[in-house]
Order: sequence, then structure tokens, then C-alpha cells
Amino acid sequence: MDSSFTKDFSDKKTLEKYSSAFTLSDMEIFIFPELFYPLVLADIMSPELWKWRDDRWFTDIEKKGFTVKANRIKQYIIQNYVFNLDLSTWGLTSKSAEIGRFSDFFDMDMLKQSNALFGYEGDKYYFDIDIRKHFGLDKYDSDIIPYWKTETIEAMGAFRYKENFKTGGGECVSLSALYAAAMFVVGRVPLEKIFLIATPLHSQNFIIEKDGLITNNRRIVTKNMWYNGTSLSEKARRAMENEKVTIVSHISGFIHTLYQEATIDPQAYDFFSDKLKEFLSTELTSLIFINFLRFKSKYKTLFQYRCDCSSTIKYISLEKMFEYEHTSKFNVSSETRGSLIKEIEGDDFHLSPIQWKIMLNDIETILNEHSGKSLKEIEIEFIKKTGTEFEEVIQEMFKELNNFIFIDPKIPDPEKIYSVTEKLKITTENNREEIINLITDQKDTSETAQLALYVYRDMDKIDWRPFVKASVERNPVSFGELNEKTNYEVYSILKELPKESIYDGNRLALPDEVWNFRRGDGIEKAFLLADLLLHNDKSTTISIEIDHSKVLLTTGQHEFHFTSQKKLRKSIQIKGKDYKIV
Repeated sequence: MDSSFTKDFSDKKTLEKYSSAFTLSDMEIFIFPELFYPLVLADIMSPELWKWRDDRWFTDIEKKGFTVKANRIKQYIIQNYVFNLDLSTWGLTSKSAEIGRFSDFFDMDMLKQSNALFGYEGDKYYFDIDIRKHFGLDKYDSDIIPYWKTETIEAMGAFRYKENFKTGGGECVSLSALYAAAMFVVGRVPLEKIFLIATPLHSQNFIIEKDGLITNNRRIVTKNMWYNGTSLSEKARRAMENEKVTIVSHISGFIHTLYQEATIDPQAYDFFSDKLKEFLSTELTSLIFINFLRFKSKYKTLFQYRCDCSSTIKYISLEKMFEYEHTSKFNVSSETRGSLIKEIEGDDFHLSPIQWKIMLNDIETILNEHSGKSLKEIEIEFIKKTGTEFEEVIQEMFKELNNFIFIDPKIPDPEKIYSVTEKLKITTENNREEIINLITDQKDTSETAQLALYVYRDMDKIDWRPFVKASVERNPVSFGELNEKTNYEVYSILKELPKESIYDGNRLALPDEVWNFRRGDGIEKAFLLADLLLHNDKSTTISIEIDHSKVLLTTGQHEFHFTSQKKLRKSIQIKGKDYKIV
């Protein structure tokens, strides 16, 4: 093996980090934020993503504008991937087990301040929903937590092999990485403009193009959408409004709220911070006010609208107008309001002003005449116009209105110690082969490049010890169904599974992936069997001999033969947590 890939895996932190590059749980990415962008790069290296360019849906996509590209990518992801956060997909672990892994090099008290599974509940919203109940963990002992492993594009696509799935699937971090990779490969957006944002309960991307774009699970949110007051924008806003941003990850590096050292380019982070704050603030206009009333429904009951309907002055409550939006292609905004009014039944209008309701027309006049003034100045004008009987509710409304038009994101403090790291020189002009070569060539000078090869599972170019450790220590999915079976019953079941890997070439799936998707190469099946044998008897000594198509697993008492389509040669001995690879 190329000696440049040899790491000091006698160091516990290094071994845990490189082993985590395979399982990529939310916890592991939180502890090792340097793993976040390598997942994006692994998807970029994948042949599965480059196939998208040949899909008819993306014909001539490179000739389209940014908005068209983003919407095409969004629609493709919506059609081909579902959001999946099922607890059983990647199995369960425990707080005590994770603390045992990380406590030597991470302050567990700090973890509780920033990680939802260890006690963090964010603002009142998360306290109210009861975190454990929200995720279905209330039926387990309080020590139990899910692995929630982040999927590569191959694992996301392989969900179609699972029962009750017709398409691919993935959790929010997987979808974030996929969006980032797709925006680069298919949308031709430079990686320098793509930032990954992790909060304790969510993962989003901020793409700095035009006014900015946020990806939210399978959806995208433009600045206009952010302020349109719909249920989609409400869900998208939730993380920014209620949570601290723990990690911002970029092609130049990362910054973490809890770590004093950062590797992100400081200028890139300043650029990100400025653009994100611009995205999260807007001026108060008549349109934004209407959207706010749609967003905060308790205030729309305060207003009525006066219209000239067929030369007759009529009045209608604003909440009634919003009701009609649900069945119309028009809305209450001034641009389409006239068309919406034509669809409203005559019985819903009043011939006299409705008592105790503020006239929206007067409010819109104030907004138009006081454009550019401060929110406080406009609030005073509102109270002057509406009278003292509305003063208290107007003041309350303006506090919430301020939160609607201005969010101060809780991003990591830029006052960090910045480490200079070599940035990967990948451009939208590079093809897939060139990108793989660039990443491979920079493996000695860039940890991001090296970790990308581990996440990509390029077994020809990496040390196998982290893969072996991940395979036999953090892959519990098969245990429930296979635990009561004899070794030879398990062996027979594995032999009957399709002999195909979800990964191309000499890349390997983990045991959980083999069992979840019920298929695997002979090497992958051997590791699943080894995982189960060690789970049942931790004192077992296991040898796996791989010689191209021949795979032999021995335990001292038994031999199990598999056939591989991979072109690999390796000798592996596993005794407890001691892994020797030749």
C-alpha cells in the first residue's frame, strides 16, 4: 500500500476519526467536523452522480440560469429520494457507549450544550415538542440514542431495495451533501459558493448565488420564499430561528462553535456571514407585511380590506381573503389581489366597515409613504392611525414582525485560531476523472482530500484498519434478525443474497448496508458475518483472507467461503479490538 496513506492509528483520536469516515453518524460529524465536506467530495467522485448529467431531465442544463438549474435539481431530488429518519435503519447505540468513544478528547459537558441527543433542547420550540418523543425515542431507556448514519449517494440510491421504499432515501445531512454535490456537478456552481450549515437537529446548505439559496431537506428556499409566509418557509426558518449553528463547512475548511481552532478561510467565512445576514433580513414593505400576516395567523383577524367592487365600496375581513388563497392561483398581495377578489363570493363582503377591525388600505398607505424608515417609526405611525385601543396588540405584533424580517443567525464566533490548510483546487471545468486525480494528488497535503478517499471507500488507496473497526464495532442492524440463528444458517442466508455490491469497483459496503439492502459482494458478506460472530462472542478470533475472487473467513473452528467480484488482496486478523491487516 502507498505509504503516504499510513496514519498513526495507535492514536485513539486519529483512529476514531478515520473510522468515522465510514459510518458518518451525526454524532461523529459533530465531534469531527472535518468529515463534513469529504462526504460532499465523495458524492462528487461517485459515478452515480455523474449519471445525472445524462438524464433527459437535465438536457442543456448548463445553458440555463441559476434559478432554473436549482429548480431542476430540486425536482429531481424530490422525485428520486424521500426523507428518512427511521430509528431502525442504522440501529441504536447508547450515550454511555458514545461517551466511552470520545471522552478522552472531547468535553462531554460541552456536548450536552450543543447536541440534542445529549440534552440540548434549543429554544422553547424544542423544549415544547419533547425531543425524545419527537424522534420516537421515548419507548427506549433514556440512555439509548440512534446512530443516524449519514448516507453516501450509493446508500441513498440503494433504499429502493428496501421494503416499503420505491425510491432512494436519506436523512437531512445526506440530503445536504447530495444537494451540494449536485449543485456543483449538475448545476456547475463553484464549491467556493457552497456552504454546509449544521445545527443540533438539522443540516442545510447556503448557496451564494444571486440573493442566496437555502436547501432544506429535499426543498430549496430563495430569499423571496423565505419571507412568503407559507408552511414551507415556516419549516425552513425553524432551524435558523431556534438553533445555534454548530458547524459551517466549506471547501476551504470548517468552523465549529465549540472548537477554538478553525480551518475555514477567514475571508470565505466573512463572505458567508455577510451574505447569510443579508439573506435573513429584509425591508418592511406592503408585500412583506401581507406575508407576515399569512405567517402569523393570529394577527390577520385584526384587519379588513376596503375594495371598489363594481363601483360599490365593500369590505371584507382579511382572514376570509386568506381562506380563498387555498383554492386559488391568486393571493392577497397587491399584484394579484384584484383577481382574487373576483373569485370571492358576494355573501362574504360587507357593505359597511367591519367594527373593531383595522383598515388594511390605511396600513399599506403608511408602509408606502414611510418606505426606508425604521420599524419603530413605522410602529408609531401605525398606532397614530389605528388609535390607542389597538396600541398594545400593535406593539406585540411589531415585536414578532421584527423577528420575521430580521434573524440574527447564531453562527460560530469568528474569533478563532485559524490553521492554514491547502485548499483543493477543484473547478466546475473538471470532469470526474480529473477530480478524483486532483483529490488523490493532494492526499499528502490536505486532510480533506485524504478523508474524502476514506468516505469514498476507495480501498486501493486507504488503510483498511478504520474500515475494519467501523464494520465490526458500529454495524448492529443485522443482529435483531440473525441473532437467534446458527452460524451456518446465517452463512446460508448470506450466500443466497444477490452477489452485487452497491458500490462500483474496489469500493466496499459496510455490514449494515449489506443487510439493509439485502445484497453484497463476497468480501462485504464476510464482514457482515464477522460482525455478527464478534457480537455473539467478543473473544472470537477471526481471519479473513481475500485473494481476488476467493474470500475465506475462519474462526479457528469453522471456515466460510465467499466469492468476490472485487479485485482485492488482503489478509485480516481480528482479535477483540486488535486489527491486523497485511
